[in-house]
Amino acid sequence: MNIYNSLSILTGKSKVLYLQTAMILCLGLSSAACSAQEKTDTVAVGNPFVTDIYTADPSAHVWKDGRLYVYPSHDVAPARGCDLMDQYHVYSTDDMVHWKDEGEILRASQVQWGRPEGGFMWAPDCAYKNGTYYFYFPHPSGTAWNSTWKIGVATSKSPASGFKSQGYIKGLESMIDPCVFVDDDGQAYFYYGGGGTCKGGKLKDNMVEIDGEMHKMEGLEDFHEASWVHKRNGIYYLSYSDNHDVNGKHNQMRYATSTSPLGPWTYRGVYMDPTDSYTNHGSIVQFKGQWYAFYHNSSLSHQDWLRSICFDKLYYNTDGTIKKVIPSGFVKSKN
Repeated sequence: MNIYNSLSILTGKSKVLYLQTAMILCLGLSSAACSAQEKTDTVAVGNPFVTDIYTADPSAHVWKDGRLYVYPSHDVAPARGCDLMDQYHVYSTDDMVHWKDEGEILRASQVQWGRPEGGFMWAPDCAYKNGTYYFYFPHPSGTAWNSTWKIGVATSKSPASGFKSQGYIKGLESMIDPCVFVDDDGQAYFYYGGGGTCKGGKLKDNMVEIDGEMHKMEGLEDFHEASWVHKRNGIYYLSYSDNHDVNGKHNQMRYATSTSPLGPWTYRGVYMDPTDSYTNHGSIVQFKGQWYAFYHNSSLSHQDWLRSICFDKLYYNTDGTIKKVIPSGFVKSKN
């Protein structure tokens, strides 16, 4: 019996009660359908590939389950500069087309040692070793944010959930943009920087302590921030954003190479020109035989501090140098 047949045999209060019950059931079904739809992977048909929130500073990794995971920062709307950045999400894919929002993994209020006012959850990175995922993030410990930066560490047995804050790396200067590279022999290296200085050093096996001293990375030209290290054919590549200005748009992406993970480095050039964003911050990763450059732009918001993450294929010349990546245009994503 459908709803119309039911109504035909009801009158007065019985009809009202029936309608109310039917409406509740319909609302419940609609809500469930909406929830199911929200969990459906997004099909990205262009850049940016995340369009429901603003994201920046993508750190891309391929883990043991074969999926590619991206750990970006989150620009909170409405924009108020970079101080409101908070609430890290993780995105994953197995084909570079269907992207899954794995959900939020950490926010400033969960960082016990952090700045009382919150915010300032800037560009993160993630690493895997000995069965544990280590999520590294810069966050100030005091109201005077620019002089109290710490590199926090959260850990989980899963690449995209269950992260718990474990404190911060002791003995570091007040700088930002952590990058952790684990070499083929299992040795982990830590890099960070800002203000024109990039430093690197070894991590102890526990992944939360520096082993020895941090050293300035020599040979980089016009370093600004956003250090990232990857390895190809025995050569180490350190990529970063610079201080360049072209028509009011900043941050070209440059890189240098070395036969050692801690340099000295040989400067090689620019691998990406500025996007439409005041900033840029990228990562380079190989996935299923293809290399990719991840970065961000402002094509969704047209505002400097509401950015969106993107990717394009990256190619090498026969001598190992990187061919310039041309950032692709934006095409609206659909579900």
